[in-house]
Amino acid sequence: MAGLTHSQIEAALSGYTDPYLETDLISAGCVRDIRIDGSAIEVDIHLNYPSEYLKDGIAQVLQTSLENIDGCQSARVYITWEVQEHKSQSALEAIAGVKNIIAIASGKGGVGKSTTSVNLALALAKDGAKVGLLDADIYGPSQGIMLGIEEGTRPETIDNKWFVPVEAHGIKSMSMAYLVTESTPMVWRGPMVSGALMQILTQTQWGELDYLLIDMPPGTGDIQLTLSQKFPVSGAVIVTTPQDIALADARKGVEMFNKVNIPVLGMIENMSMHICSQCGHAEHIFGQDGAERLAETYQTKVLGSLPLSTYIRKQSDEGTPVVAADDCSEVSMMYRHAARRLAVTLATSEMGQKIPDIQISDD
Repeated sequence: MAGLTHSQIEAALSGYTDPYLETDLISAGCVRDIRIDGSAIEVDIHLNYPSEYLKDGIAQVLQTSLENIDGCQSARVYITWEVQEHKSQSALEAIAGVKNIIAIASGKGGVGKSTTSVNLALALAKDGAKVGLLDADIYGPSQGIMLGIEEGTRPETIDNKWFVPVEAHGIKSMSMAYLVTESTPMVWRGPMVSGALMQILTQTQWGELDYLLIDMPPGTGDIQLTLSQKFPVSGAVIVTTPQDIALADARKGVEMFNKVNIPVLGMIENMSMHICSQCGHAEHIFGQDGAERLAETYQTKVLGSLPLSTYIRKQSDEGTPVVAADDCSEVSMMYRHAARRLAVTLATSEMGQKIPDIQISDD
């Protein structure tokens, strides 16, 4: 009987399509080594997105495929993963220890951006990534409530200079809400708000992070420009609803990030439908496929669509977002699929462009 060959093994491995890379692992360049010892096969695979939750299942599927090869008596598949650093503006100074900064933005308020931010952060952490969450909505910080941080909690400090982020549900967080009382209004002009963002970002000891997600305030104002000009943002996610007026504002958000050379990694469509809790009827009360059309216009993708759900709202209000409450529930898996698509899109995108000077024109 002829011995096992690399071509047989590669053919067997090619039969599995990674649902997030959307190709087989051979074509994706994930197979690092193939070893043949008589009738035994060993394969080393390296994935470029957080895969701690998925890797054992993938390994089992691949081992079964390899053991079905004639002449194979045993197969072992070893899977590792690592998040690489990506910078869209390579000339800007990075935050020490932070590999990737991702802005979660929206053109208008009330579309579920903060809820999306916290659940994406938790979803990435559930897959093994080291994640931080910065609440950059200086005027209306809400992440403290969503993470269940007790009112009055203050971050510890190091040498009266550095903030220590507050940890909750396996992620590190920082928010203006930790520095003021819940009832204190931030009656600040733009330069003060931008200065506060700079201070929180640069004076927080984030440690080693694969991702720092920034929950941006709505709109396209001072904070958005400060972030894009001062920090090497890896990419942005636009949160919207299917409603035409929300999409019009989301379009402005996409255009803003395009102007400052920050790639839009994708869109999240919230309130895509309402499912009646009594009869199960699904209704698109805010419209249908709006984010899909907008993503197609700007050559990006819809990372996920979330329903209008009492469960999502209730868990956020109670300080235990859905991904933290039950990471395998139907709604939680929607966020987790979206987070994996986000991680893969970032890992496979082309970076290294230089940020332009912002110029004012009439058009």
